[in-house]
Amino acid sequence: MPDPDHRRCWLEEHDGTVTLNLGGRWGVDKLRGLDAQLGQLTAALRQSPAMAVDGSALQQIDTAAALLLLQRLRDAGIAIDGLALRGFQPHHQRIVEVVRERLPDTAAAPRGKRLSLLAGFGKACADTGKLLAGHVEFLGRTLTEMGRLVVRPRILRVHELFAQFGQVGVNAVPVVALVTFLIGVVMAYMLGLQAEKYGANIFVVDGVALGMTREFSPLIVATIMAGRSGAAFTAQLGTMKLTEEIDAIATLGLDVAQVLVVPRVLALIITLPLLVFVGDVAGIVGAMVMAQSTLDISPQTFVDRLHVALNPRHYLIGLAKAPVFALFIAVIGCRMGMSVGRDTRSIGINTTSTVVQGIVAVILVDAVFAVVLQGLGL
Repeated sequence: MPDPDHRRCWLEEHDGTVTLNLGGRWGVDKLRGLDAQLGQLTAALRQSPAMAVDGSALQQIDTAAALLLLQRLRDAGIAIDGLALRGFQPHHQRIVEVVRERLPDTAAAPRGKRLSLLAGFGKACADTGKLLAGHVEFLGRTLTEMGRLVVRPRILRVHELFAQFGQVGVNAVPVVALVTFLIGVVMAYMLGLQAEKYGANIFVVDGVALGMTREFSPLIVATIMAGRSGAAFTAQLGTMKLTEEIDAIATLGLDVAQVLVVPRVLALIITLPLLVFVGDVAGIVGAMVMAQSTLDISPQTFVDRLHVALNPRHYLIGLAKAPVFALFIAVIGCRMGMSVGRDTRSIGINTTSTVVQGIVAVILVDAVFAVVLQGLGL
């Protein structure tokens, strides 16, 4: 018999039947050598009309080695289902049988045909269309569920709603205030550099007040919330789906949308205007600090000019944008969370996609607001 430490498989022929003998240790740490030896026998195996596998000399085999053996025999054209196993110890044969039962699941998926540039662009457009259609459908269902609250207010999950207030509202105040404060500082500094050339320092207040309350604060706060709360919604719901908590909620007879989606959407719609207001104040305070230190505009002078320059309709328009931004961010975040697959990788992919989609949606909606308001003369 060949030395099993060097040669772990060899062929024998008897009465027209070819027998593949296995010997020694077949384990995951020896797969490279085993694969090489099986590869040398491939040509002979392809010419075998009938075949059996003998494991009488086998000392050890694990599932990885059994999978390699059966895959190489299948690739050589051997009918795995009818393959005879001889001389195996009972526990070795059980391992091979288990792997043989699951072998069809290991078949490699056919490699897709590489698309041309035009075909790839068309596929991307089609995928984007499906994504948007899914968002529109989910938006419709969400608005329907929110409409049910008007008819039956008692179905509102108050505890979950207030929990979301804390997560998307209170916990977001520090980062919103810090970012908008710094944006106000930067705006005042950049405008001041130009205004000083013409002795028009005081008009820095006009630029900061209008720009911050009408555009920058709503846009920046919505972008922060798209990356913060939108991603959190996707991660939370995706994890619940992966751990089958959503299935458990449905099994208990509870409405998944009312329990998980509606409180998150309502919480973001209610809190985002408040956060935008915080951003307005923080941005103006930042501009006031910079104006005093670099433009010699005292806080009292800044506030007096602010009352003259800032028409109430400007900050009301900024506040009016916030609930619309919030609706789109929350719907995208919840929908991407509910569409997570049954694997952890899908959670990461959908969470990243939520941030990108949320930011793009906010910018597009803001552009629509700008066009409409311009047409209305506002």
